[in-house]
Amino acid sequence: MDFVSRTFTIGELARRTGLPVKTIRFYSDEGLLPPTDRTPSGYRLYDTRALARLELIKTVRELGLGLADIALVLAEEATVPRLAARHIEALDEQIRRLRLRRAVLRAVVKRRSELEEVKLMNKLASMSDEERTRLLDEFWAEVSEGVDLDPEFAARVAGAKPTLPDDPTPEQVEAWVEFAELIQDPEFRQLVRRMSERRSAELADGAGTLGRQEDWVSWSTRAQQYLDAGLAPSSAEGRALADEIVAASGARDRHELADQIASYTDARAERYWQLLGIMNGWPPFPSGIAATEWLCAALRA
Repeated sequence: MDFVSRTFTIGELARRTGLPVKTIRFYSDEGLLPPTDRTPSGYRLYDTRALARLELIKTVRELGLGLADIALVLAEEATVPRLAARHIEALDEQIRRLRLRRAVLRAVVKRRSELEEVKLMNKLASMSDEERTRLLDEFWAEVSEGVDLDPEFAARVAGAKPTLPDDPTPEQVEAWVEFAELIQDPEFRQLVRRMSERRSAELADGAGTLGRQEDWVSWSTRAQQYLDAGLAPSSAEGRALADEIVAASGARDRHELADQIASYTDARAERYWQLLGIMNGWPPFPSGIAATEWLCAALRA
């Protein structure tokens, strides 16, 4: 008998493919590997086409495809490349979740978290980008409802969404947990609501603008440099910087402008942007509280 026409027992198939007899019998029972014939005693026999079919099943299973997908391939109702592409998507999502789980566990080790914090971290970290964005949108909807936000600030808020990378660091996971707790804190919501209402009223009354974001970055940087150098707010540098801010804002009273700036200076509000920066991989966002206080003092001087 030549090889093409010969038949094999399950034991022989097992020796040729390296698969356990139990596994081959399971495939046969599931209809993936129907026997070609049977011996007079009722034992299953398989031909060379069944051997090739079994090799295909083994290969596809090693790639991670399920029995349902294998049945489609064997019935020629789907191609291996198409199923492989679909499987890649599933694997990518699984890998993303595993990386996130690893980051949570590392954060747990770093923080020495108790059970309740671990449960919270895992729940928050498992959110999708869409769920994180929805939580933030709900926050801003509550704190700005019926309030006319500064257009530049509103655009900045709309473009700043919390996005964790596929392989976040423990610090990014911790930042998201802290951020989620912050924007769900009723006291913080009331704080931001009051700030929004105050600024809306100031704009309606024709109060001078507080300048562009890039201007404030420049002013705060210079104020921090003067502060680090030990210069007093009443120094020549302080007076020059104060004059620049007054001119840019169009303010009529320096003390009122200082009070206006001070009313928007809050460590929690600043922390909001710092946490966003950590999650999104932005450049470090140093604290500007001390620099802002120096600026206010320079305006009052």
